[in-house]
Amino acid sequence: MTTTIAHANTDLVAVAFIRTILGWGGSVAAGPDLPDAASWEASSGFVQVTSGIGGSSSILVPRKSPVVSVKCWGRPVNNSRRPPWNRANAIAENIRAGCFEAYQKPVAVTLPAGYPIAAVRSAYLLTEPRRLPGDDSSYACFQFDMQLHWTEVPS
Repeated sequence: MTTTIAHANTDLVAVAFIRTILGWGGSVAAGPDLPDAASWEASSGFVQVTSGIGGSSSILVPRKSPVVSVKCWGRPVNNSRRPPWNRANAIAENIRAGCFEAYQKPVAVTLPAGYPIAAVRSAYLLTEPRRLPGDDSSYACFQFDMQLHWTEVPS
């Protein structure tokens, strides 16, 4: 009988890293898919992470260096029809600021049960956050690409 070992992957690590630097359980959630509008009621924004944009892995050390796309969504306040550009941009800038923490020391991220802990060794924005206009629901969105360098932490 063989046992399947769960290994960390870029989707899990990128979302966990963003949740860690933004403060888990705060007013901004993160994940690979946008939630339905009703679940945004209590939050001020959402960070959508898409992996597979680019990057590489090392053939000599167990390190991955993926590029992920990050969209920072701001939710309108009080059913306003004005997109909250400042809110979406603030989320993006908070992520940029949090990336500098990974240069000081690795940021350990906790993954779902059954997965090992991962450490983000460095993270940085490859592009400036840019405004994505044209959302009919008046949500505001800023998008940027970010590169992570991460490893699994041996148990």
